Amino acid sequence: MSHWSQIEIAGKSADVFEPTTPNDNGWCLIHLHGHGMERMVEKTAFLEQYEKHGLRVICPHGKRSWWLDFVCKEFDAKMTPFVFLRNYVVPFMMERWNVTTSQIGLTGISMGGQGVLHFAYRSPSEFPVVAAISPAVDFHNLYGQGLPIDEMFPDKEAARQATVLLHVNPLNWPKHQLIVCDPADVEWFESSDRMKMKLSSSGIPCEYDLETSAGGHTWDYFSAMAEKVVGFAVDGLQKAKR
Repeated sequence: MSHWSQIEIAGKSADVFEPTTPNDNGWCLIHLHGHGMERMVEKTAFLEQYEKHGLRVICPHGKRSWWLDFVCKEFDAKMTPFVFLRNYVVPFMMERWNVTTSQIGLTGISMGGQGVLHFAYRSPSEFPVVAAISPAVDFHNLYGQGLPIDEMFPDKEAARQATVLLHVNPLNWPKHQLIVCDPADVEWFESSDRMKMKLSSSGIPCEYDLETSAGGHTWDYFSAMAEKVVGFAVDGLQKAKR
């Protein structure tokens, strides 16, 4: 039977999903949570898709770190979230499930949505498949509200310089990208639209759904996107295999 378990990787917690019947291709996902740190263990819409496609999934706990290559004391006093993912989570998956990076898809919601985009753009040849739900790309706009981001950067401009928009490489990008966001998402829709304009102007192909509305920046919307997002990841992993 499928089940969740909670483990530790490099002293950090992570939730792991094991499907009843793992797919024959060894495909698996890293899913990054949002700023609210809600876990996936009871998100039925996503669990159904994981089980349907036989996906092993790991959901690291990253606190409110934005999954960046900057120290967030709430997460760790020395190790950055990016280093944790790249040097510990990925090798753990490769050893435990005998997979390569090309068999690992990236998905994330809100803070985690921008996190997977950031991660994929750092290593696009290794992680060619990424799907972001309501990605909080312009996270620098939260600077000054007493959140952990205030300790991560000296000012709002420094935070802006760390956004994925400023690290898009028109010569090297993840080959299979999907960005979805509810047009009723008053906080983050502009981020997704800005990302679309940036990628389009750079000639970088990406799939989008910026039209479907199902509740704004809520789990009603996130759950409504589960089939599309997980299905895209599986399709992307299949294409990357060729």
